Amino acid sequence: MTDSPYRNRSVEENLRLFEDMRMGKFEEGECCLRLKVDMKHLNPCMWDPAAYRIKYNSHPHAGDKWCIYPTYDYSHSLVDSLENITHSLCTLEFEIRREIYYWTPDTLGIYKAFEWEFGRLNVSGNILSKRKIDALIRAGLVSGWNDPRLMTLDGLKRRGYTPEAINNFIDCIGTSRKGNENVVDVKVLEYHLRRHLDEICPRAFLVLEPIKLVITGVPDNWTKDCEAELFPGFPEKGKITISISDEVYIEKSDFSEVDVNGFWGLSPS
Repeated sequence: MTDSPYRNRSVEENLRLFEDMRMGKFEEGECCLRLKVDMKHLNPCMWDPAAYRIKYNSHPHAGDKWCIYPTYDYSHSLVDSLENITHSLCTLEFEIRREIYYWTPDTLGIYKAFEWEFGRLNVSGNILSKRKIDALIRAGLVSGWNDPRLMTLDGLKRRGYTPEAINNFIDCIGTSRKGNENVVDVKVLEYHLRRHLDEICPRAFLVLEPIKLVITGVPDNWTKDCEAELFPGFPEKGKITISISDEVYIEKSDFSEVDVNGFWGLSPS
């Protein structure tokens, strides 16, 4: 809550130094451009926060020709204003930053969005933090943001999740302001996927490792037709006829040549 000795520099000197920053005449951390807000404010986010700092990193679009970058506190509300965002949805740790979010557009006299904070979404057994996911990618532990083991939208898409299932899951759990530590069981998400797939995916049979099974004790060339619903629970969506004969195929894992206690497949009696 103590004023910087450089707080009352003239506009002209600040503009000259800022241009020197842009031209790369300073080292990283040597200086930064700060907003002149209120060093006596009860909220520390209002203590003349940094607006631009020097970063000698290659930019994805601008390459190496730019070395000053805006901070989150400075640019957040300005970008939302320029893009006509109606609501900025943040997790609860950003609640303390709401005042600086509003201060910048109010000071400039431009449109400001509405900021709304709520509890972070945590799903059991999964990492949703962008920083932690980025660390996994950089370490080579996952192939990228669309790795199906990740609970990113692209990852869920590759895993077979539908937009309807994800939206229904979000509608079900709603939002909360009770903290960022609440964890939703992943089974809730899986339930909504199964529920939607029940409506759109017809049932089918598949044997991955087939073993031919011959049924004895039935007449030669015996067949039997059975009907099954294509969409169980939705009989109006049609049925399929399955023909059974004395020769069927079963999964290899469902067969054992020795009697194993507790085995529920086919084995000697």
